[in-house]
Amino acid sequence: MNTCAKRVLITGASSGIGLQLAQDYLADGWQVYACGRNPQALSQLAGAERLLFDVTDNEQVQAQAKALTAKGVNSFDLVILNAGSCEYIDDAKQFDAELFERVIRTNLIAMGYCLAAFTPLIKAGGRLGLMGSSAVYLPFPRAEAYGASKAGVQYLASSLAIDLKPHNIGVSVICPGFVKTPLTDKNDFAMPMRLSSEQASNAIRQGLAKGVREIHFPKRFTLLLKLISLLPFSWWQRINQPKAVQANSDSQQLKAAKPSPQAQDNHQKHQPEEANKVSQ
Repeated sequence: MNTCAKRVLITGASSGIGLQLAQDYLADGWQVYACGRNPQALSQLAGAERLLFDVTDNEQVQAQAKALTAKGVNSFDLVILNAGSCEYIDDAKQFDAELFERVIRTNLIAMGYCLAAFTPLIKAGGRLGLMGSSAVYLPFPRAEAYGASKAGVQYLASSLAIDLKPHNIGVSVICPGFVKTPLTDKNDFAMPMRLSSEQASNAIRQGLAKGVREIHFPKRFTLLLKLISLLPFSWWQRINQPKAVQANSDSQQLKAAKPSPQAQDNHQKHQPEEANKVSQ
């Protein structure tokens, strides 16, 4: 391994965006420390230092940081906290507290564990990247857990940018639109302007290299979300009215428009015989 190369540590490097970032930084000649839970998935990153641990287990995270320091690896040019998960609340009235806790723990609390372990290892002039989401620009149906976790990441990154500036450490929050990954492949809804993981990696690496504070892409999608967020919330709420409520509203409208039984009888009498056969 080239000891003069820049060093990057990436969590969630076993699949999706994290895996692509690790592959691309390796190709660019960086020393890559790829973190994940799946040894088989990480094994495809030839040339990377593979760190096996669960980001939601604070003891494992701190142990990895101590192991790195013991090996003399005590400075990174770049740390990208990318690990995350996504689950949806299908019934807000029967709120799933366990699901909510699970997503918040993976996307936000675990990020705190990693910050405690790895921020001290970022060198002066280095950079910290936190994986957020374009979901923070607008509230989406069923995204109570995921959106709340990413909103927390957004605020966390902004606050860290203030407090780490005296240490000459830059902070970027990464807000992708839809990216084709094993995680988004599970989605059961349309994902407009979805990018490949290669496109996402390019956008992220370019943004980090330039020191961009908020890396959001694709711009035509994220800027549209930001523009819509300026409109009255009631408009967005109406557009995204839950299906159950919409169905109930449609049902009430149909009931109100339904003709009286007498009117139905009169209408039926004037229908062609073939039409009556079809309706029966």
